[in-house]
Amino acid sequence: MLALLFPGQGAQSEGFLHRLPQHHAVTDTLEEASQLLGTNVLTLDTPDALRSTVAVQIGLTVAGVAITRALADEQLTPEISAGLSVGAYAAAVSCGAIRFGDALRMVRKRAELMETAYPSGYGLVAVSGLTEHQLETLAAEHADAGNQRAYIGNVNAPRQIVMAGANDALDTFIERALAAGARKAIRLAVSVPSHCELLAHATDELVAYAQDIPFHALQSAYIGNRGGRPLYTADAIRDDLATNMRHTVRWFDALTVMQEMGARVLIEAPPGQVLTDITRENFPDTTALAASSFSFDKLVAAARRRLDMDGP
Repeated sequence: MLALLFPGQGAQSEGFLHRLPQHHAVTDTLEEASQLLGTNVLTLDTPDALRSTVAVQIGLTVAGVAITRALADEQLTPEISAGLSVGAYAAAVSCGAIRFGDALRMVRKRAELMETAYPSGYGLVAVSGLTEHQLETLAAEHADAGNQRAYIGNVNAPRQIVMAGANDALDTFIERALAAGARKAIRLAVSVPSHCELLAHATDELVAYAQDIPFHALQSAYIGNRGGRPLYTADAIRDDLATNMRHTVRWFDALTVMQEMGARVLIEAPPGQVLTDITRENFPDTTALAASSFSFDKLVAAARRRLDMDGP
């Protein structure tokens, strides 16, 4: 069974849209997005553009949908789609729950709300080596010491967790985490405090906006962010997309559910391979392929080979 994974903000890199495969479905998607947005999307991956939350989130969505369509053109259609954070929008397009143009509208609104709420001074830190419980305890101690609160934003694996908050609070939290035994604690290329209560008001605005966005019956499975579980209705996916910036992303739970559902080949959409690395480390019997690490022809061949091994 094939699953597609879509990365979130932080995976972007200069030129990532220009490095998408030379495939007619990719070209068509880039042109469609440019027409829908009224701007050339290939301008969204420059160093200056990547400082904008809006440009990054739109670019990631476009990249995800482009690779999905290219794979479908090669008869590689996923039975499961899952995206981390803003990656969930491409996943929702992949499973048929929302049309591409509507997803872009909603992503742009989401990113504008996040950027307006926190134009600077906030961000994310990836912490490796400590559990969620340990980090919750450290966050409570951190706040009790008079610091601004640090929040658990993503649980990517049992000991790979992302914290959100104000930059000053995160700087001191890094010191506390390293002193408590964290292997690594590094800042991510994200300028907003994603997936925590700091975005409660922005979430309320996006929920209201999403009521006018049409959603549709699913054509394949979609795994939600907030609970890391399959969602089966259009309304449930609308809620997941509209509210995920406020809630912790349960990515490891989502990966676990995909294994339980029978996913044995996971392809990560561009850019990067963070989700691939997490999968390989925690589920070594699963074939995880990062589209960015292969030529498109080799990616298709590798996926087909493993799917053929697994049988119908």
